[in-house]
Amino acid sequence: MRILVVGATGTLGRAVVDRLKDNHEIIKAARRGGDVTVDMTSTESIAAMYEAVGKVDAVVVTAGSAKFLPLTDMTPEDNQVAIDGKLKGQVNIVLLGLDYVHDGGSFTLVSGILMDDPIAQGTSSAMANGAIRAFVKSAAIEMPRGIRINTVSPNVLEESWNDYAGYFAGFVPVPASKAAAAYQKSIEGKQTGQCYEVY
Repeated sequence: MRILVVGATGTLGRAVVDRLKDNHEIIKAARRGGDVTVDMTSTESIAAMYEAVGKVDAVVVTAGSAKFLPLTDMTPEDNQVAIDGKLKGQVNIVLLGLDYVHDGGSFTLVSGILMDDPIAQGTSSAMANGAIRAFVKSAAIEMPRGIRINTVSPNVLEESWNDYAGYFAGFVPVPASKAAAAYQKSIEGKQTGQCYEVY
């Protein structure tokens, strides 16, 4: 398969690329260091990415930003980071990418554990994660030409633990390779509308 991985140079993206590269053609998209450059907050950038890449069998998203702040300190502008990056960015990758995915292909988006297991200062991220899960579940019944759509919901990653441990008291991190296996399941399997939890 020809697979476009958005966020391919990040921690999760690198693990997904490593998992898939031996059996598939991988096109890496990222803000920096990929085969093609993309800014998920810009519809123009997303459209340009697809124009540069052309037709693919699967689109994978492993990126999306959000601010971690106490709710009482959060401004609408702070919250907008998660809306523009993790929520709208992924939704627009689907909406603008439908014509670029072959019949029977797939999209795999990323959500995360916080929508189900909240932490202090994680409200904005949880909001975006939950919205992505709802979008995937609903979009699955309307996807054209046999295209499938799923989301992967990982726990905090072992590789990111040093940066995030202070937020995730009592959580047990998972290796990025375990989350990458869920992406493989979504891409190479036949299920749609699913949220693959990696805890």
